[in-house]
Amino acid sequence: MIIDDGPKYGQRGEAKNLLELMLSFNFVFCLHLMRNILGATDELSQALQRKDQDIVNAMNLVRLCKLQLQTMRQSGWNSLIDEVTFFCAKHDIDVPNMDDMFVDKGRSRRKAQEITNLHRYRVELYYAVLDMQLQELNSRFNETNTELLLCLACLSPNDLFSAFNKQKLLRLAQLYPNEFSTIDIMALEIQLDTYILDMRTSGEFSELKDIGDLAKRMIETKRHNVYPLVYLLITLALTLPVATASVERAFSAMNILKNRLRNRMGEQWMNDSLIVYIEKDLFNNIDNEVVMQRYQCMKTRKGQL
Repeated sequence: MIIDDGPKYGQRGEAKNLLELMLSFNFVFCLHLMRNILGATDELSQALQRKDQDIVNAMNLVRLCKLQLQTMRQSGWNSLIDEVTFFCAKHDIDVPNMDDMFVDKGRSRRKAQEITNLHRYRVELYYAVLDMQLQELNSRFNETNTELLLCLACLSPNDLFSAFNKQKLLRLAQLYPNEFSTIDIMALEIQLDTYILDMRTSGEFSELKDIGDLAKRMIETKRHNVYPLVYLLITLALTLPVATASVERAFSAMNILKNRLRNRMGEQWMNDSLIVYIEKDLFNNIDNEVVMQRYQCMKTRKGQL
């Protein structure tokens, strides 16, 4: 009989190093910093990952998130270091003197740059992480992108086209000079008045939820021929990857489904497989018996499922 006497020496050494890391000021500081940043960006992250995008509120959350991160950068250092110090004192973790020289245990002291602990934690970690987050938000949501998204939101048919704004839609058309000439924009201005009156008084468009449903209903009712310029705006809106989280998930799923061993998969089969994979929460609610019966009834088969 073999008796396991616990972890070997190497495993014990790794466990000891991990425990020392978790009981260090550096680990506690990074943990609290990460918690504060994730707390400031959580609402925005959740809003951007929803499939039914509320663009107006999402853009407002972007503005608030930038403001909160900027406020943290300007006046949040003292509160953070107080939180970390209090936590360390409560759990008997050594707190370094911020005026002492910082010692990096992973590097030679000869090659290490001489900086204080205050500079290390405040400048190289705190400011650097916040600046990286702000830079990422500013690059993804600059003024042009924000204006474009807010203009797109005016096409939403939700709540009887409550978000409709004629001036923003005209501005949206101006952002596509190759699609809308000056004459087209003048015609669009007149067409929008008739379009919104038709949409709000027609029962066929009263319960739509998103721009995709609006485009389908316009084709079903032949309204895309009546309002061709408005329909062009809707088409342009649908080509923009507004729901970036859904688009990223689709590309990730594509890498899983169409790999090196299945690189000759047809387009239709790949599209069908992607829908099942991406919308798995919906398909999990479908009983297997229903799928088998559907497959059985498609044509006559020798075997019975």
